[in-house]
Amino acid sequence: MTKNAREVALNILIEIDEKGAYSNIVLNKIGREKLSKLDENFVRELVYGVLENRLYLDWVIKKFSKIKLKKIEPIILEILRMGVYQIVLMDKIPDSAAVNESVKLAKKYSHIGSAKYVNGLLRNVSRNKDSIREIDLEDKKEYLRIKYSHPEWMINRWLEEFGEEFTEDLCRANNTRPKLNIRINTLKIKREQLKYILESKGYIVSNTNYASDGLIIENPQGIIDIEEFKAGFFIIQDESSMLVSQILDPKEGSLVLDLCSAPGGKTTHIAQKMNNHGKILARDIYEHKLKLVQENSNRLGIDIIKTEKFDSIELDENLIEKVDYALIDAPCTGLGMIRRRPEIKWNRTENDIVNMSDIQYKILKNASKYLKSGGTLVYSTCSIEREENIDIINKFISENEDFKLVSVDNLLDSKENVSTAKDGYIELFPHIHGTDGFFVAKLLKNYR
Repeated sequence: MTKNAREVALNILIEIDEKGAYSNIVLNKIGREKLSKLDENFVRELVYGVLENRLYLDWVIKKFSKIKLKKIEPIILEILRMGVYQIVLMDKIPDSAAVNESVKLAKKYSHIGSAKYVNGLLRNVSRNKDSIREIDLEDKKEYLRIKYSHPEWMINRWLEEFGEEFTEDLCRANNTRPKLNIRINTLKIKREQLKYILESKGYIVSNTNYASDGLIIENPQGIIDIEEFKAGFFIIQDESSMLVSQILDPKEGSLVLDLCSAPGGKTTHIAQKMNNHGKILARDIYEHKLKLVQENSNRLGIDIIKTEKFDSIELDENLIEKVDYALIDAPCTGLGMIRRRPEIKWNRTENDIVNMSDIQYKILKNASKYLKSGGTLVYSTCSIEREENIDIINKFISENEDFKLVSVDNLLDSKENVSTAKDGYIELFPHIHGTDGFFVAKLLKNYR
């Protein structure tokens, strides 16, 4: 029996809310539901749309509900959000279909009283949808919070750090869908060769701006099913992430330590940069994630990576002053990844930034001890918060005089909007660079 797309979307939203599942991972599994391609796309639109616009949808529901939001049964609230999103923000869905299908879900997952409540509220929204598209709030903070559905603490931080115009542009970009980026496996094929092959298959392709091994795919449907993917000619990876290994710039024959390596995008890119010659020790705290590193290595034809389960917060006495290059792609709040995982807005708190920065600093201190004299360390996060990024680097340098930031200006394909590259680090933002929000810093250990 063909499954109902709206019911699939509802179950995914519940899994994300109640079990903490990642939207991108859950949505990658919807092929199991045996939906048509059209329905698959509808599910993605509905899930991402509800997650991205949650506060706005709740604001609309509050306007028309006689029941307080906190007292609405969680699954009914999710059904209402889906219904409001279809009515107000999806032009191609008839209001009658959005209402009727929402009522059916309410009957199935609750009771007739809930179904009548959903029916009445959504019909009222439908009658008034033109007026509720205008957000009549004079307070700028509240306007940004509702309009772009970002939590208050996040809006307040960014207004203080970046100012009003930057914050609004950032919030707007966070609610857009990122384009798919792929990294060419230069061990097997050159970028222009793969670009030509993909274009001949009907893909619309362009070069990444800053990364030398990347391509942007405008119409990526089915890209992981083609022979070139199976043959290891490329891997899915955002341009911002590609820049980490590009900035590390390891030499052939080196010993490289990747302290937080899974799922292996950066690790395998390092191997590429080393022409698959040398040794990379790839560590992570989860065995199942290390298997992903090995699987990616095997598909890409890389054999210099050794995986090892190890907690980078702990110091490994056996590695002190033995490593040529160290990479810390540190665990972080992920606040630069909201475009890909909009649930981050609702799963994170301001305290997470403080907690993460403590962990990040411990890992950085350990990593610095593994480097030989003259060794190179790269620190990166997918966060845009200073406390997780440049503040940690500045604190570390102030306490470790034998380390210094070194220019990465000559390691980027473009110098557009990366003025800090000459100072040894880059800060990337989705609304400025078209990438995930990211931070990368390069440190050199002085020769002794």
